[in-house]
Amino acid sequence: MRRRTADEKIFDDPAAQADRRRTPHDRRFRPKLARLTDDVLFEDVWNRTEPAARDRSLITVAALVAGGDADQLRFHLGRARENGVTETELIEAITHLAFYVGWPKAMTAITTAKQVFA
Repeated sequence: MRRRTADEKIFDDPAAQADRRRTPHDRRFRPKLARLTDDVLFEDVWNRTEPAARDRSLITVAALVAGGDADQLRFHLGRARENGVTETELIEAITHLAFYVGWPKAMTAITTAKQVFA
């Protein structure tokens, strides 16, 4: 059974469509990256049995908070909720990470979470 890819999820959401401001230069490189994302990341890595999808989502959110990647964090906060992580758990994880990855990154992540959970 084929699962929905990141691209399909993003394109299902009209608000996310409006946020996708791609230049012709971006589109020229995107097809291969999209195929790799779908085939390797979402079809292989995300479909492994361990760790469970819920735990995998928490790990991914933590990595994105640590890296300060608010754009990818938007998508993965929603995916984490789909995988059974509560908003409270996500907010607590971000709060916890503030002391390990830096206050500014955590504040950016909390702002992103507030927008996603609104």
